[in-house]
Amino acid sequence: MGIVVPVKDGKVVDETGSANSLSQVTKSSNSALDKEAFLQLLVAQMKYQDPLEPTSNTEYISQLATFSSLEEMQNLNSSMESQQATNLIGKTVIMKVTSTTGATNVVQGRVDYIVKERGKLYLSIEDKLYSLDDLDKVIDDDYLDAVSIAEDFKKVVDELPDPKNLTLKDKSDLEIVRKAYNSLTTYQQQMIEKYYPSSLKKLQELVAKMKELDESSGSDNDSEDNKTDGENSGGDKNEETPKS
Repeated sequence: MGIVVPVKDGKVVDETGSANSLSQVTKSSNSALDKEAFLQLLVAQMKYQDPLEPTSNTEYISQLATFSSLEEMQNLNSSMESQQATNLIGKTVIMKVTSTTGATNVVQGRVDYIVKERGKLYLSIEDKLYSLDDLDKVIDDDYLDAVSIAEDFKKVVDELPDPKNLTLKDKSDLEIVRKAYNSLTTYQQQMIEKYYPSSLKKLQELVAKMKELDESSGSDNDSEDNKTDGENSGGDKNEETPKS
């Protein structure tokens, strides 16, 4: 197939000398080729085809069907992106934004709402809009809570004395930390074990050391307290020794 296109001053023109719609289509901004633009190209192709080698109707229909299928796929992709963005509302996300200088900035925050501008989706985080294309991670709220608790646990344990310097005066503070740890969920305890195993080990050593101090001093106050607590609660798990 051959296409004959009249050209004047480097531009495609029709018989009257006016600029043809084909050149307007090819000069369109960086937007995606829509159905209207495709039809303009198809009309231009039919108008300027070589009369000695005309394009068959079957080929035109095939081109239109191919484009229609592509358009449906683009619409489906757009719909899926919109659904993805909607599901992010209320979630904590991490965005990796590349500046004009090429530097990558990491932004973390909760998505308040989404905005669609010029066919692109944006996430609003702390009153600033970020492109959905810059999305790097979506963080579960339970994970964030567990990480925060693990960090607080480490800080508290760091303030406790070393096992070799432990005295009976530290018993009440140690008991508070031990009970707090035992009251955590299994997932939160696993997070502590994963990120701060040394802090957990220190707490275990302190509890064992305090038990030795109690036994050596002949004090039975702690055992009486545990007995009372057990009678009231039916066996409180807070009285257990922290386990890794």
